[in-house]
Amino acid sequence: MGDVVSLVKVQSSVEEIRNSIAKALDLVDFRSKKHVKSVAIKPNLCYYWNADTGYTTDPRVVGGIIDYVRERCGADTNIKVVEADATAMRTRYAFLMLGYEKLANEKKVELFNLSTDDREEKKVRVNGREIKFEVPRLLLDSDLFINVPKLKVMRDTTITCALKNIFGCIASPRKIVYHPFLDEAIVGINKILQPNITIVDGLVALGRFPIRLGLVMAGNNAFSVDCVASQIMGYNPSKLGFLKLATKEKFGNPKGITVLGEDINTFKKVFPHRNNFIFSKSWDIQLGLLRAYGRITGDIIPPILEAY
Repeated sequence: MGDVVSLVKVQSSVEEIRNSIAKALDLVDFRSKKHVKSVAIKPNLCYYWNADTGYTTDPRVVGGIIDYVRERCGADTNIKVVEADATAMRTRYAFLMLGYEKLANEKKVELFNLSTDDREEKKVRVNGREIKFEVPRLLLDSDLFINVPKLKVMRDTTITCALKNIFGCIASPRKIVYHPFLDEAIVGINKILQPNITIVDGLVALGRFPIRLGLVMAGNNAFSVDCVASQIMGYNPSKLGFLKLATKEKFGNPKGITVLGEDINTFKKVFPHRNNFIFSKSWDIQLGLLRAYGRITGDIIPPILEAY
């Protein structure tokens, strides 16, 4: 059998979220490969939009993961919730505005800005191109690295989920330098940083508009998670640039992925698929207006303008 990805329905209460996370992880038979003393949990904090918009990981999902880790690994496990700065987002403000400082106080965990960590330069070759990354030491040294992305569409990569969330781990805030070769950069950083487990927050997903999808996904392989996620969002994974490239690089194999739990069509039928032509034109207009606003006021602008 190839990789396994689980799909579990979830309601909105804290207890139901915690139970759904445990069920999703049990379905993929998740087991830590060694004694766990340090854990890094990487949500997707996109600008300062709260979880109801579908852009950012719900702190209740991260809270359920913290409870799961402590139950399995011990109450004294050192757990850090981590994120890196972006061009138009400062992690310390995102933690405060999106409910993560409150979560950290309740769960007695540390919030950590990856952009302030010691960095190790890593080089990787993808599609004939050598790419350099500044990688936070904490992610290289953690015993357990948990990826907690969102399920959403994105203009430059069509979808964003597991692999794209790891792109957000790059320590340098100016990730825009990678955008001319974004597919290669996404695959490259995932060759270096490979999470032990991916748990997708699909409570609220973002397609043509936000929708309460009520889904938790889990998988031991981020590539396989993205293959299933893309199908839920109405796309053929073999047609998406970074997934095609990952397959070419033999980083992932789209064949033989087993889906356990709910039927994928349960979620695929209700996901709000977008019209690509209308989506592109409407974003051209909106982004033009927002850029003009930024030039006039000097204010920071959402990272979608940088295709974060």
